[in-house]
Amino acid sequence: MNKVRESSVLYIAPLQEELDTAPLPPSSESFRDMPKAVCKQCKKSFPLQILTNHIKTCSDVVVVEDENQDEILYKAHDVESKKNNNEKGCCPVCQEEMPLDILEVHASECGERPLDDEINNTTELSCLDNEVNDTECSYMDNDWKTHPDPKMAADLYRKEIFRLHETGKPLLMCMDLRSGVEEQERQLINFYKQRHVEWACPVKCQLQGDATVGDGVTRHFFSTVLEKLKYGFSLNLGNTGVTCLFEREPDHLVPSSSQFLIESDLFLVAGRMLGHSFLHGGPCFAGLSRAFVHVLLQGSEDTATLQLEDCPDVDIRETIDLLSGHSPLNEDQSSKVLELCLSWDLPGPTEGNRRWLYERLLSHAVLGKRTRQIKQIRRGLKETFVWNLLNERKDVAFFPKESEDSCSPEMLLSHISWHRGDDEDDDDDDEYSPDIKERITGYLKQFIETDVCWDTKTQ
Repeated sequence: MNKVRESSVLYIAPLQEELDTAPLPPSSESFRDMPKAVCKQCKKSFPLQILTNHIKTCSDVVVVEDENQDEILYKAHDVESKKNNNEKGCCPVCQEEMPLDILEVHASECGERPLDDEINNTTELSCLDNEVNDTECSYMDNDWKTHPDPKMAADLYRKEIFRLHETGKPLLMCMDLRSGVEEQERQLINFYKQRHVEWACPVKCQLQGDATVGDGVTRHFFSTVLEKLKYGFSLNLGNTGVTCLFEREPDHLVPSSSQFLIESDLFLVAGRMLGHSFLHGGPCFAGLSRAFVHVLLQGSEDTATLQLEDCPDVDIRETIDLLSGHSPLNEDQSSKVLELCLSWDLPGPTEGNRRWLYERLLSHAVLGKRTRQIKQIRRGLKETFVWNLLNERKDVAFFPKESEDSCSPEMLLSHISWHRGDDEDDDDDDEYSPDIKERITGYLKQFIETDVCWDTKTQ
């Protein structure tokens, strides 16, 4: 005869509060009636439940009595690390000497402190992450969203942003031409490392050591900023002769994978530079990898069109290229591919997964290793108020190809060695006086800045 089992219903009440999982201090009332033992190292009494963990760290703790409370505060000290951290290094931004164990942390924040109000005239942000908030968007003229010409749409967007921030305190950009190139670059990095800056406010540029004034000075600043971004800084950041934030050949540029540059937030600085230059009519950054631009503007990695030239590491590129053909791999080639696959947690090569593996390796080499750089650049673009435009108008050429980029007067002027009246090799019996030479030089500068057509597509 079959037995009938009675069923029961179990009700579980949901948790309505978060449980506190923090370890209890030794003086907690919960340990009052539990057995205790004295630690032979510090001579303190501890409950048996936590004595084991205490013994492991007892030699490395300093016990400090709090005068206002009965509980004991514990501070961990690693003695050995102090002995090994006597080596010092020099911060590449401020040139201050400090222990190596804190150098990277310091470098990530160096220059971010706001300058004196009389110097930078910065204002605190009125919205989270410096993005255009809902209130501000409601006052914007949205003609830029529907204008058929992308260039005109970008100009309309700039005008709207400037209109909303025209009453803000202007930002003052200074560069001392009497100092060396490294010092000038350090001034630029420190300016863009500042926190809580409203980048859409009016900007004033000054060249110390030069009497030049006007829009030409502003163009010189932003041309210098974009040139340093594209071709590298002379500052010795990360033990390199020239610090390049972007690497490889034109139209395939991608951010450097240097951990030092990432930890120093220099790609956040790069994003601010790109957005700030765009807002104030400066040059754009040309030559970035199309696949990188696609993902940067929130496109999917799966739909990015990757090219082998996008991989900046030559050795990795050659290894990945072994999978592009159809001929069987020899033992040495198979070993190289397998070693790379294992280092990136991918399966080894087979005849069936060869094409798939090629695409996965290339995607990781170009995009997977640059996730943090993408986030930092994107954050910098948001802080400079250009992200809204890039989201709404995908047709705006914010990152043009190298062939689409037009040469600017500032780019040419910065590569010309101009005559100086105090040159030692001047001939006393020269046909032209210094005043005439200076006047001719001025005419040439004016001609380059105002009369030459710089649109490469119409030349």
